[in-house]
Amino acid sequence: MLLAIDVGNTNTVVGLFVGEKIVGRFRFFTNVLETADELSLKITSLLKERGFDKKTIGDAVICNVVPAAASVYQRICEDTFGAAPLVVGPDLKWCIPILYDNPREVGADRIANAVGGFNIYGGPLIVVDLGTAVTFDAVSAKGEYAGGVIAPGIEASMTSLFKKAAQLPQVRLEKPAAVIGKNTVASMQSGAVYGFAGMIDSIVAGMRREMGGEAKVVATGGQSEWLKGVSATVQTVEPDLTLLGLAEIYKRNRA
Repeated sequence: MLLAIDVGNTNTVVGLFVGEKIVGRFRFFTNVLETADELSLKITSLLKERGFDKKTIGDAVICNVVPAAASVYQRICEDTFGAAPLVVGPDLKWCIPILYDNPREVGADRIANAVGGFNIYGGPLIVVDLGTAVTFDAVSAKGEYAGGVIAPGIEASMTSLFKKAAQLPQVRLEKPAAVIGKNTVASMQSGAVYGFAGMIDSIVAGMRREMGGEAKVVATGGQSEWLKGVSATVQTVEPDLTLLGLAEIYKRNRA
């Protein structure tokens, strides 16, 4: 099996693949203070809980946007699973042409999203990833990474509002029953959900104009599910897009 690890600023997501099919996944908070031994125990325990034996894992691929965690996850792959991991980055062959001014500025997760999105949906394509930040990635009809947009994430914005406004509570992100809230919690949820949906739709519309056509729009990330029925531009929600992109990148580079 292939072990795909997506190390994000807030959460780390682990996926298991047999061929091109994802057969298991789990996530946990990213903690740069954990040692390799602690993380190894966590991952193997989660695998065992879902019925997977670590001995069945022979390959690994990593995308990581937390530099402090890089060596730890590589060591876990090598020592715990006996697999020298493929680490995704802008210099990796058989990945995607990057048209950024400085390709090294493009996060590994955004590269994986672009590869996974183009492999599944073709281009032109816009990938909206709702995580610690909200990122928008443009993929051309030729399969090139054309650039993108970075905005504050919804959870980060809500936490900031809670910290800055003394009388506002910290609330759970949920889609409210109506746009007009009848209490403080519902009003804050409405501002978050419909406010971010409006931002996403506005940015997507601008990107489509600049891309010169009706680019497909797919959303992913830990906060993407609430977009269904709220966003006017997001056509598909694929929570596993980053993992699917990692598996595709691994296939291309290990073929």
